[in-house]
Amino acid sequence: MTDPLTPPALTPPALGRPVPLGRRAALLLVLVSAIGVAAFGWPLLAARGSDLVGHSADAPWLFALLMPLLLAVAVAQLAAGRDATGAPGLDAKAVAMLGVLAAAGAALRPLGGGTAGLEPMFFLMVLAGRALGPGFGFVLGALAMFASGLLTGGVGPWLPFQMLTMGWVCLGAGLLPGAARLRGRAELLLLAAYGIAASVGYGTVMNLQGWPYISGLGLSLSFVPGDPLPANLTRFAVYCLTTSLGWDLSRAALTAVLCLSVGGPLLRTLRRATRRAAFR
Repeated sequence: MTDPLTPPALTPPALGRPVPLGRRAALLLVLVSAIGVAAFGWPLLAARGSDLVGHSADAPWLFALLMPLLLAVAVAQLAAGRDATGAPGLDAKAVAMLGVLAAAGAALRPLGGGTAGLEPMFFLMVLAGRALGPGFGFVLGALAMFASGLLTGGVGPWLPFQMLTMGWVCLGAGLLPGAARLRGRAELLLLAAYGIAASVGYGTVMNLQGWPYISGLGLSLSFVPGDPLPANLTRFAVYCLTTSLGWDLSRAALTAVLCLSVGGPLLRTLRRATRRAAFR
């Protein structure tokens, strides 16, 4: 017989499982992502001779749409974030933890100063997205980038696009496979590989935000309104290779090194804090 005074052992899936993504939160994330893809990509579909409007004009509208949707994702996660055992999802304690992590990410970003693309913020966002799950990870990435913009004075038409892209980085980390089973060196290698891909992807997507409005690049690099999509994408690829790839690779290398060197202890700390915040 089991001693009634002996607490039951925790099963492996309960140890540090990320917060599950509820149906409503998933639908909201799809909506936010669809808005983001449209905001980034609509110039590529503009007709020849059309008057392109810079992102300085459409960024306030995107920001006005993004903030309430981020709040809705967080509320949906709070309402539906229950695990398979019926334990409660994240509550006010976890929201406070979300704020602390966003502030930590914002504080890490200026450390690299943008020098050669080195941004230590990325490794924390990858690990936090893995520990918190895709829903809260997306909100965390967007809030951390918003806070860093306020901290560094980097508020401009690019900020809502940075928030979306960093949200996607954390969302992808939360969607990586093996969250309940994969541990140790294998998980760190997975996160390091994802960090490399996400770092390069972030730079590429952010290039798309400003590239259509940069003049004087030359015919082989410039965006041509109304040209076939494959032709413009080819010029965009050349633009990325010749202008920002070196910065993106530096960011990717730093992210991978930090994930492999300090990722283990930090990931365990994040999971322990998540369990306590969710009363698991």
